[in-house]
Amino acid sequence: MTRHFLIGSELSPEELRAVIERAGELKSAPLSSDALAKRTVALIFQRPSTRTRVSFEAGIAELGGHPMVLRTEDLQLSRGESVRDTAYVLSRHVAAICIRTGPDELVAELASHATVPVVNMLTAENHPCQALADLLTLREEFGRLEGLKLAYVGDGNNVARSLAIVGAQAGVEVRIASPAAYSLEEPVAEAILTDDPRAAVQGADAVYTDVWVSMSDDPESAAHRVQELSPYRLDDRLLDQAAPHAIAMHCLPAHPGEEITAEVLYGQRQRIWQQAENRRHAQKALLEYLAVPAPLAVE
Repeated sequence: MTRHFLIGSELSPEELRAVIERAGELKSAPLSSDALAKRTVALIFQRPSTRTRVSFEAGIAELGGHPMVLRTEDLQLSRGESVRDTAYVLSRHVAAICIRTGPDELVAELASHATVPVVNMLTAENHPCQALADLLTLREEFGRLEGLKLAYVGDGNNVARSLAIVGAQAGVEVRIASPAAYSLEEPVAEAILTDDPRAAVQGADAVYTDVWVSMSDDPESAAHRVQELSPYRLDDRLLDQAAPHAIAMHCLPAHPGEEITAEVLYGQRQRIWQQAENRRHAQKALLEYLAVPAPLAVE
């Protein structure tokens, strides 16, 4: 049966643990696997990207594969060809289809017709590949995942949702603090939802944030968002409410002075740039698991 990775819960806790462990092995020896040798992976980008494109392209190349980047204008989707037909055609040429787009429904439809794995590189509602990299970062820092406490503060967006879903699979307690207007819907996996950022970070092992304003927001809307979310800024004072060993996390891009201060972003307590690197390693392990005929064993 074809396996996909659309929201994160497609992997069982045991499979997730195996993928994260394998990601650590691949990080230690980046060129040790040729799992995608002489195979092509389609990378569909309908949204701009820095970390996603770089990490997927580099990772696929390190696995011996060929990353085929396809932008909207490269595909007949832009001229009315159906998602179903696109899935049928791509499935006959590539080992996996990865897509960064807007509607989650489009990705779900693509997966329903594809006969190769489909990986969600980002949608409006979910960002599961980022969550994989975040779990790898936490495991590197603390040597475990089970029982850790992760506080997310700010906009209840796709990153927050994926942290809740994938974090629950890994045994991480995820707390999400957002103002009511920007809160995730309840329930989201086993996440604890609150509007109090100080309560969320109390005793947390990691404090996480993301941008407040996207490129699609108009200036008036952006100004209102910044005003509403300003009490949720990740600064040293908020980080001090967490556990003494707590680390700061951010999926990037960052806007210093808005959702995070420059002191935290570039300070000694953050593991943000480690997160950015870990995208490559976690995604390599995922592709190796999904796209290789004989996947890694799960204990």
